[in-house]
Amino acid sequence: MDYRRMGRSGLRVSEICLGTMTFGHGTDEVESRKIVDLAFAAGINFFDTANSYSEGLSEEFLGKALKGRRREAVVATKFANPMGTGPNDGGMSRVHIMQAIEDSLRRLQMDYVDLYYIHHVDVDGPMEEMLRAMDDLVTQGKVRYTACSNYQAWRLMECLWLSDHKDLARFECYQPQYSLVVRDIEQELLPICHYKNLGVVCWAPIAGGFLSGKYKPGERTIPGTRSEEAWAYPQRYFSANADEILRALLAVAKDTSRSPAQVALRWAVQRPGITSIITGARTLEQARDNMLTGSFRLSDEHMRLLDEVSYLPHRYPEEMERGWQERRDGAVNMPSLKLC
Repeated sequence: MDYRRMGRSGLRVSEICLGTMTFGHGTDEVESRKIVDLAFAAGINFFDTANSYSEGLSEEFLGKALKGRRREAVVATKFANPMGTGPNDGGMSRVHIMQAIEDSLRRLQMDYVDLYYIHHVDVDGPMEEMLRAMDDLVTQGKVRYTACSNYQAWRLMECLWLSDHKDLARFECYQPQYSLVVRDIEQELLPICHYKNLGVVCWAPIAGGFLSGKYKPGERTIPGTRSEEAWAYPQRYFSANADEILRALLAVAKDTSRSPAQVALRWAVQRPGITSIITGARTLEQARDNMLTGSFRLSDEHMRLLDEVSYLPHRYPEEMERGWQERRDGAVNMPSLKLC
């Protein structure tokens, strides 16, 4: 297992993060504990949850499973989704943030979380109010680092500017969707994270199970899976050539004697700018297969094959400007250099 720095911080996390969205939703407390035990055995030190997963059960199950080994774990949780029917039971108001962290800490049975994300975009309040509240949580020691998920590029940049301008705790991590069939973040978000030195922790790297090997090209729904349940299955974001990508994935999996899920996960974690990938599982067997992703590397040839088949369609202005610097440099005529 490799460990990578979280952006500009000194925090080091495993390249594979155990996602716990299934805890309390298809995975009971006993199985959850076994999966966490297996994660530690595989070298994973990074665990991801959210207050809204299974209405708080995910945090509860994770907290119990980490009992006695808190200092070995980097724990991330999130706020923003409604946690009640009151007008202040969701969003990014100062009132909700202060309530949400106390509730999460109580469910997790912890004094602090390492990484605290705003889960979704809230347009009802000023971003500065949210950033100041999160900065206070860092000062109070209840949160080590702040982060965001699912933000547009302009909104992420505005938050970073506000933090720098107002001397507030700055986001150290961004959590987007990213997989072979959903590569949109490469257009603007990944360049921003590289430029501003943010960690990138990806969710849905096997596209809700579509890249796990269960599906054949042309299939979108399988009985007994989250696609049938329409739960955490991001089909509407899939690339138009998702079936072609799946065929290539299955071919590489056969060629490498690895499961399709392992190949899809390995591709994501080997892509430039990615800090860690979140992989969840309903069962111990699924978790074990996913965790083997840390035990091998894809060859340059296999990476190139998967890169090319899943490449984003041409989009303006990125594609128009691609290679411009090289064309410009190639056109410069500097006779003085020839005298050297």
